[in-house]
Amino acid sequence: MNTRLIAALAAVSTLALTAPSTAQDAPKPEAAKPAAAAPTAQVKTRDLAGTFGGQRIAYRATIADTILTSDDGKPEAVIVTTSYVKTPADPSRPVFFIYNGGPGSGSVWLQMGAFGPKRVAIPSDAKDDGAPPYPLLDNPDSLLDVADLVFIDPPGTGFSHLTQGTDPKKYYGLRQDGRAVAQVIRRWINDNGRWNSPKYLGGESYGTSRTAMVVDELEGSTYNDVGLNGLILISTILDFAGREPTPGNELAYIVTLPNMAAAAYYHGKVQAPSVEAIVEEARKFAIGPFATALLKGAELPADERASVRRELSRLTGLSETYLEQADLRVTDQRFYKELLRDRGQTIGRLDARYTGTDYDNAGETPDDDPSFYGIDAGYTAAINAWARESLGYTTDREYQSIGREPGRYWDWSLGGGGRGAYLNIAPLIGQAMRQNRQLRLFNAQGYYDFATPFFGAEYSLKRSGIPQDRITFKYYDAGHMMYVRDEDRTKLSADIRAFIKAR
Repeated sequence: MNTRLIAALAAVSTLALTAPSTAQDAPKPEAAKPAAAAPTAQVKTRDLAGTFGGQRIAYRATIADTILTSDDGKPEAVIVTTSYVKTPADPSRPVFFIYNGGPGSGSVWLQMGAFGPKRVAIPSDAKDDGAPPYPLLDNPDSLLDVADLVFIDPPGTGFSHLTQGTDPKKYYGLRQDGRAVAQVIRRWINDNGRWNSPKYLGGESYGTSRTAMVVDELEGSTYNDVGLNGLILISTILDFAGREPTPGNELAYIVTLPNMAAAAYYHGKVQAPSVEAIVEEARKFAIGPFATALLKGAELPADERASVRRELSRLTGLSETYLEQADLRVTDQRFYKELLRDRGQTIGRLDARYTGTDYDNAGETPDDDPSFYGIDAGYTAAINAWARESLGYTTDREYQSIGREPGRYWDWSLGGGGRGAYLNIAPLIGQAMRQNRQLRLFNAQGYYDFATPFFGAEYSLKRSGIPQDRITFKYYDAGHMMYVRDEDRTKLSADIRAFIKAR
């Protein structure tokens, strides 16, 4: 997996049917289209102040374009960053580079929900965010008291975009995206005189995968390294086999079982002293008797099957009849629909605390994810109001909270070709930590997150080659975006603040 040895949804095509033309009615040649004007980098700043982590901090907010070019100088991509730097500037302060995931997700979620100086106020108790106006509040949980913050919207997310004529395949992919983000980080460090500042890097969801790729670009792909102090992973996905419940892949059922137990506990379908207690029982059962039973396949004895089925029912709240019909293998999509079918409700994928009501109650899977449509309007309103009205960024482009374009072209391979059946980029994390003895890792997971199950994150980060004495695991009583719950936003902030201070 040493990248020094590695070489650097379906597109829709339209067939136009036209009648053959004669010499008399042949179309006239089209006038040449004028070349698109080269983009001009926009930079907007505001000097502000707030109280963060109990400290009054003056800071400069800057929203700016970084233009990436080809080898011959042609502009290819405009990348927008939003930075918050304590004033007067102090090069000895840590700087934290932050992004979200997707691929295709803008940094709005972590910026307006967790770490930025302002946050959008939506219900903390897993209720729908309703209609505007959505309050934009000072955020005392911002990390500005311990680090300067740089939020990055990678190509195809937020206001960031490719220029006319740029081949999307040059920027949309594991390696391509990591290289672009690393370029932006190097440019920001250089432009702001922060080469010797402590540096932290991290993101959420696919942003954790991006972190593995970016740290490889910064520390592993060249000898012109940018040293890092810490990696901050939120809702981690590094080993993608755990998210592929294809026939024969038993790992997907194993890593999601503890999530099912947590969700069943939250909704009163199983009894336990605490969510921590039930997930620990589920962990032990998943990696022990359950994994053994699945791996035995058709050779599983009837008495052992009955014993596993009973315990599986106790942990998940699903009936033994249903589990038998599913051959002990319940996909997460089926679980969202089945757990509360008797109440006429579904549960969320991003956050199983949320419930929804489908068109009818007879389906196999939910109509939609109530934990996504329950928050997206508030965040979209907040980032547009803050960037355009408060910081003065001007554009006719729509902010892409979840952009579709990157996914149409995304290259999931590390060395070219399509996505493999087994994609695991956790070894890049291990390589970076082995080659940087002071690099530490913080991993945050929500108990009710099915998008990136916490047991899957544990599995991928506890493999050979990853120094375990430099990893911190923290857990939260919410889902994928644990910071939507007020108590967990404060806890997440405190945990990361402690991690940064401990360098």
